[in-house]
Amino acid sequence: MTETTHTNERADLLEALAKQRHFLRFTTRDLTDEQAGRRTTVSDLCLGGLIKHVTSVERSWAAFIQDGPSAMPDFTAMTEADFAKRADEFRMLPGETLAGVLAEYEEVARRTDELVTTLPDLNVTHPLPKAPWNEPGARMSARRVLMHIVAETAQHSGHADIIREALDGAKSMG
Repeated sequence: MTETTHTNERADLLEALAKQRHFLRFTTRDLTDEQAGRRTTVSDLCLGGLIKHVTSVERSWAAFIQDGPSAMPDFTAMTEADFAKRADEFRMLPGETLAGVLAEYEEVARRTDELVTTLPDLNVTHPLPKAPWNEPGARMSARRVLMHIVAETAQHSGHADIIREALDGAKSMG
């Protein structure tokens, strides 16, 4: 791989991450903390909770790129209490603010972007963590993890757009 290809690939990844992060953050424009924590559909999701979840997912997967499966939970060993705690990612808890949630997301994004630019090799792979949805022995490269972060952010940006439209009619696009 040439240096130009190497640089272009990383630039493409950073651009895709930035675009999807923008759309997710944009759904929270001009909201109060109470609005960011409000459920507007039958699901338990709220805009602040989606930002928290995407922040947690990006942080975990970036740690996976650096440290392998030890950076991720063993989902096969999680208890009901562990899953209940993880559910807190999807809602605004007392004392949390939208500004605080967005600031944490910005910091995690900055660290991920730094990882994209400094990682010696996007081909490095690690075994996936134990989880019912992962095949035993499966591995994932840093490149595929970054593509997963882009996809996860895009998916939740779509969820956020629906929640925002149900909240006050505002749309991200259109």
